[in-house]
Amino acid sequence: MPATPIRLLSATDKTFADTLKPGAYLRTLDPAGFLVRLPQDATPANVRGLARLLSHKEADYLSKDVTIESGRLKPALVAAFVGGLQLGTYRPGVWRTDAKPHPLAAADASVVTHDLDERGEDQLERERILADIQLRIIALVDAPANVKRPQYLADYARRSGKTFGYDVRVLDKKACEKEKLGALLAVNRGSEDEARFIIMEYRGGRKRDRPVAMIGKGITFDTGGVSIKGSSNLHLMKSDMGGAAAVLGTLEAAARLRLPVNLVGIVPATDNSVDALSYKPSDVITGHAGKTIEIIDTDAEGRLVMSDGLSYAVKHYDPAVLIDVATLTGSAVRTFGYECGAVMTKNKKLLKAFRKAGERSGELVWPLPTWDAYRAGLDSDVADIKNYSGRPINGAIDAFKFLEFFTHDHPAFVHFDIAGVALKQSPFAKDRQATGFGLRLFVAWLSSLKAE
Repeated sequence: MPATPIRLLSATDKTFADTLKPGAYLRTLDPAGFLVRLPQDATPANVRGLARLLSHKEADYLSKDVTIESGRLKPALVAAFVGGLQLGTYRPGVWRTDAKPHPLAAADASVVTHDLDERGEDQLERERILADIQLRIIALVDAPANVKRPQYLADYARRSGKTFGYDVRVLDKKACEKEKLGALLAVNRGSEDEARFIIMEYRGGRKRDRPVAMIGKGITFDTGGVSIKGSSNLHLMKSDMGGAAAVLGTLEAAARLRLPVNLVGIVPATDNSVDALSYKPSDVITGHAGKTIEIIDTDAEGRLVMSDGLSYAVKHYDPAVLIDVATLTGSAVRTFGYECGAVMTKNKKLLKAFRKAGERSGELVWPLPTWDAYRAGLDSDVADIKNYSGRPINGAIDAFKFLEFFTHDHPAFVHFDIAGVALKQSPFAKDRQATGFGLRLFVAWLSSLKAE
């Protein structure tokens, strides 16, 4: 099959204006290829989305070789279009016996662009790297729970670190006990698989620079524990490690893009299952920070494992910025739907920077209040803090106040609740599918540190 030509047009290009609206594409017969008119408000994010849709829906009309004519379009838009074609190769049905691979997923596939200068080629290479990482973390989040166990996440991190040149250490159950990661171990009690505490370090900055520490929630499947969830959509709880995927992807991206930062990634990994040994409501446990926690709801397990990650990061790395990211609460979904993630921080400079990074990357975040008055809902009669207020209101903020308690008063702590955006209904699958949310947001922010 000959190479498939794709011609990109700006929204204002008069050519074919009567047959092709902005933000649409047209399959052509002579030559057999595509015309694509970019959106009126073209950004890398929406151009990437348009290309992904074309690649996904028109796979039968694409060959493994594509040539792109882009004229005078901005290189960033051309690069984003190529990245979108790459993202469109994703197929969730890898376990189907009739699975048919996308032509552009072939080992010898190629997408050739014209009209790009050296800077444009650099942008194209960056886009290809990010698309490759995003594809793999999407597949990771979509993987079934019987495959994606804590040791699977640990092996994923080890392979990535070995391949791309950053350090990875994994604490097993015995090492977690020695480190007194009591909250992670409590959640893990009901599981047939021992917990893993994954620590990744990338050093691309100056030796004296304090690192950025990122903690990603790694719950590989969430039954809710003894406070068991309903059966509706329970199969989607394989995605409860979307925060871990974002951190795993960001560490790899930093290494592959050679970002001039020092970065630490931590993933506390376990499932939350039901067993005779499972932790129970009314239990009092002690986490890494030495604080006692009254368990009100075992389905509020993500904040427990994250609390150990936050405390460990502060104790061992003294980070300049402390970040956590998690598919944490239904409250965030009810507040923002599926359009943006929730961000909470008392640091106004960081809030502004992350909102800008969200706009640049197309992964939007919006703030919720962090006032200390909300902390009272977590007061406990028997322990230092409760893991859940017991009230069906302001749940996303409750989770932030709980996590904040274990940061040792860190002045640059930022919490991201991505429950509504890590998994979404889309044109690319019948059921909800992983998005890889967080990777581009965090890379955009880390890249801005270089500019500063």
